[in-house]
Parts: sequence; C-alpha cells; structure tokens
Amino acid sequence: MGDQSAKHGPHIDDEMRHETEGLQRAGRPTHAEEWKETEPVVDDRGRDATSANLAGREGTPAGMSPDDVERRSDMARYLAGFHEPMRPAALADRAAGNGAPDDVVRDLRKLPDQEYTRVAEVSEALGLGNETRRA
Repeated sequence: MGDQSAKHGPHIDDEMRHETEGLQRAGRPTHAEEWKETEPVVDDRGRDATSANLAGREGTPAGMSPDDVERRSDMARYLAGFHEPMRPAALADRAAGNGAPDDVVRDLRKLPDQEYTRVAEVSEALGLGNETRRA
C-alpha cells in the first residue's frame, strides 16, 4: 500500500490519471481550462498610449470630452436617488449629503432657479457638454 495515495484508492487514482491524460499529451490548454486562457486585447498599434488627446477614446461620446464624461458621472453619483423634480437648493443639499465636494455643491446652488427632473438637465445647465447621437 506504499504506492497508493493516502487520500483515495487505486481506482480513483486511475480515473484522475485518465482525466488529465489529454492535457498532458496536448501540451496546450484544453477546453476544460478556458478560464485560464488570456482574453483577446484591442490592437493598440499606431496609438500613443501616453498621449493626452483622449477625445477618440472608446466610451467617450461624440460631443463630449473625457473630462465632461467623468464630471457627469460624478454628478450622477452625487445626485443618487434624484427622481422627482428639484430646485437648485435641494439638488445641492442632496449632493452634499452624498459626499460631493464644496465646489460641486456651490455650482449646484448657482444653477438657474427652475425645476430639474434629470441629471442630464443638471449637467447641461452646468455646461458639462452633451452627447450627440451617432448616425
């Protein structure tokens, strides 16, 4: 019994040897190990990865800069739960309660005094840019 594993019997040893035989023979990943394979990547040849010009970057809609997208995303996070029409003071209070920096709260208080129903309206009033539809 010195030959055999202490965890299982010879029958299970033979089964395990049979299960890994294809992997050992192939010398490459098998379908059983797809989770180990690397994901395909976007071909970045011809692009300068250190360039500050990110206007054409994926995820940046036409008509907006990456900074506009980032600021609008932050604004949506600060105004989380914003579903009913709100005036600038109420928007500023909500943002402050959600951890918005003082400059954001101050900008919200300076908005024209009207009711805002969507974050997009607030972003547009703040001059954060507006995406244009792609054809």
